[in-house]
Amino acid sequence: MKLTHSQILEYQQNRFPYLMIDYAEKVIPGQLSEGYKKLKKDEWFFKVHWPSDPNMPGMLQIESLVQMGSLSILTLPGLKGKILYLTSANKLKFYKKIVPEDIFYLKTKILSWKRGIANFSGNGYVKNTLVCKADFTLILPEIIESYKK
Repeated sequence: MKLTHSQILEYQQNRFPYLMIDYAEKVIPGQLSEGYKKLKKDEWFFKVHWPSDPNMPGMLQIESLVQMGSLSILTLPGLKGKILYLTSANKLKFYKKIVPEDIFYLKTKILSWKRGIANFSGNGYVKNTLVCKADFTLILPEIIESYKK
């Protein structure tokens, strides 16, 4: 499945200016999601990080991976629009600056999904060059709560 910007807004709850993805080119529910963010010169974070050397902050790179990864959970039946929370991010690596007008391509894969807990790996690319990567965990509290009863 592919998701346009407006369709992404149907599945997850982040909104401008904190929506860190523009388009999902490939989503396989329960398995993976891939897509990108086109970084415009006037992105809010370029104005403050750093004005003399604008680049995308590392934690926003991770947030982009998290938002892309969430689509592979939120496209599962009955989960559209639910809230996922990031509970951990590990093995963070940043290899190259991401600057205005780059296209930040994101590839995420679910490593495991059980009882409302999803473990992911994600890689970020610019011009087919790996610029960052991370492993992270998202939880869906609504599902976790159903197992407590």
